[in-house]
Amino acid sequence: MRIDLNCDLGEGFGAYRIGDDAALLAIVTSANVACGLHAGDPEIMAATFAEAKARGVAVGAHPGFPDLWGFGRRRMPFSASEIERLVAYQVGAAQALAAYAGHRITYVKAHGALSSLAAAEPEVAGAVARAVRAVDPGLALLAIALSAQVAAGEAAELATYQEAFADRGYTEAGGLVPRGQAGDLITDPGKAAAQALRIVEAGGIPTSSGGLARTPIHSICIHGDLEGATLRAAAVRAGLEAAGVTLAAFGHDERPPASA
Repeated sequence: MRIDLNCDLGEGFGAYRIGDDAALLAIVTSANVACGLHAGDPEIMAATFAEAKARGVAVGAHPGFPDLWGFGRRRMPFSASEIERLVAYQVGAAQALAAYAGHRITYVKAHGALSSLAAAEPEVAGAVARAVRAVDPGLALLAIALSAQVAAGEAAELATYQEAFADRGYTEAGGLVPRGQAGDLITDPGKAAAQALRIVEAGGIPTSSGGLARTPIHSICIHGDLEGATLRAAAVRAGLEAAGVTLAAFGHDERPPASA
């Protein structure tokens, strides 16, 4: 068994820091780097890309809504065409700063409220996928499993990979429990590790009743901004490796099956 372990990083701004990027880069295999609108700035982006390269960690652009105050987790009334350009703008910025740092982004993963909208609304998912393809059709799309993002990425002829979350709760339908509702976050490192291992071994998304929504999973996500993120990431990695799972960045240069 083989799986990628990804984390949202570079989410500070100016003098403010969120999460322990250096510690997390020693654990994960892919880093989703904020592009300057929901978090991040040129200094943080360049430093994160450089550190990721030094550690052999793959990097992707992590575009979100332009909402520093709300950390990109508030829905904003942009049209689909405006979202398309917002994403293209951020992917371009990530490519430039990664190149400056001597690294290169290989995929895109939407952040926060933008990701939630794209998971539920095909029009928004299509806007994100079209933006990625317009900037660089060689980039992959890291999509929330069983969401509209997957179909949109495949329709745009992007290499599309599905991710599941070790530190988020799931509904009976296999969607994420909305933030702020009971069961939205898994904070205990042991429980996060157990959920990640079940996802990988069983091949699907856990449901609230204890069932499983089967689907290919290529990457497990840990949120880097949450308190205790490093402990959870370390527990997830240790649990997977103890079970014989190989941790490696998902194959950006290999197009997955259309059903993936």
